[in-house]
Amino acid sequence: MKIDHLTPESAMLDELGRRLAQIRKQQGYTQEELAAEAGIGVATLRRIEGGQDSQLETWLKLLRALGLAYAIDALLPENHASPMAEVRAASRRKRRKPASGIVWGDESE
Repeated sequence: MKIDHLTPESAMLDELGRRLAQIRKQQGYTQEELAAEAGIGVATLRRIEGGQDSQLETWLKLLRALGLAYAIDALLPENHASPMAEVRAASRRKRRKPASGIVWGDESE
């Protein structure tokens, strides 16, 4: 399932839980083993794999235990260049110029 901006949060949690379970199994972990490796409870892991809400810190522990900590950087990239954000920022800068045409010298460009 592809997750996009129209995907409901509950469906996102279900999909992420499914993906986590799949990776856990591919790496040969039981739920008990992965929970112990990540330092979380087995019941917590079961809830996450079942698509229930969880804390981000728990996800970080799981990703680290699975050797997937690098994936965290893709979640929120350090430098995200969005063309639309740049257009909006330019539009806001244009609106700040004085309407009267008089320039006092203290306007920011």
